[in-house]
Amino acid sequence: MSKLGNLGARLHHGEIGYDFIKNRKIWYGVSILITIMAILGLAVRGLNMGIEFQGGAVFTTPKHMSTSVAQAETYAHDASGNEVIVQKLGDGSLRIQIAGIETGKSDQIKETLAKDLKVNPEHINADLVGPSWGEQIANKAWQGLAIFMVLVVIYLAIAFEWRMALAALVALIHDLTITTGVYALVGFEVTPGTVIGLLTILGYSLYDTVVVFDSLKEQTKDITRQTRWTYSEVANRSINGTLIRSINTTVVALLPVAGLLFIGGGVLGAGMLNDISLSLFVGLAAGAYSSIFIATPLVADLKEREPQMKALRKRVLAKRAQGAAQSESPEAEPVGSTAGDEPEDVAPAVVGPHNQSLSRGRGRGRPPGKRR
Repeated sequence: MSKLGNLGARLHHGEIGYDFIKNRKIWYGVSILITIMAILGLAVRGLNMGIEFQGGAVFTTPKHMSTSVAQAETYAHDASGNEVIVQKLGDGSLRIQIAGIETGKSDQIKETLAKDLKVNPEHINADLVGPSWGEQIANKAWQGLAIFMVLVVIYLAIAFEWRMALAALVALIHDLTITTGVYALVGFEVTPGTVIGLLTILGYSLYDTVVVFDSLKEQTKDITRQTRWTYSEVANRSINGTLIRSINTTVVALLPVAGLLFIGGGVLGAGMLNDISLSLFVGLAAGAYSSIFIATPLVADLKEREPQMKALRKRVLAKRAQGAAQSESPEAEPVGSTAGDEPEDVAPAVVGPHNQSLSRGRGRGRPPGKRR
């Protein structure tokens, strides 16, 4: 077995592990700090909405243009007076995007661009998008997101419990806020591809969170019938048991997305890949982080507020204190004491149903010798 596989097996069996729940305040603080930065980015810089949402025109020039991107930006800005985004495509053509222009003004801009670029106006392709269509797309996106969130909460509340549903919702909002904040800080254009990427990462984040929740639900079955583990400790074991799996799935998912973002969008200059690849890259990383450091610790916090879990914690701590006192005591065990004299309220060190293996008084009062 490989070292990583051996590590995963030891984590799964609880032989080793990191105390995520104990250090949850650190992770909460990190998440709050990142979220504040994302909100400030949205408030100060805002999102760079594409023409699909605010309307405008996209002009595509013929192939193998000798004009540079900077020159094309100057020509387009002088012709329209609006903000311009110019991208050089793989075939050498230029994609000139001008937002917020009226449909009737596009023909005039096209003629001016053709003159400045020294090409035939008929060789420039123009695609127009009205602002009403973009507003409709934005409304549909918000409606789809709201419906998705409601269905997620209902499903998790039925399949698990409302505390897990609430924690998953907080994690999803956390992932959305960070991803949109990164878009605002970086300045990448928000297009329908970005919306698709956001919905994709929500599904991935939810899947990763449900895996941990399922393990937690299985291990906490009949948890109040034992006195070895508190709920937080079992939750920590669930995180460690699925940790290697979460890391593996996240790395495998991030590798092709990183290829799209850094190679396709950066090296090859395929700018249209940036809108979806950035949302996937940031969202997948944030989703893996939130499922481990946010969702499950939040469930543990909520569960530890229940009277049953408070009573369980007291019993566990009392038993540990009693065991520590007995181990430190120098007095020897009285002669003649047997395992049958142990108190009945001592439960086995497992989570789940248990049976008393010894019975008090078994065999007492019988004479020694062969029994019939």
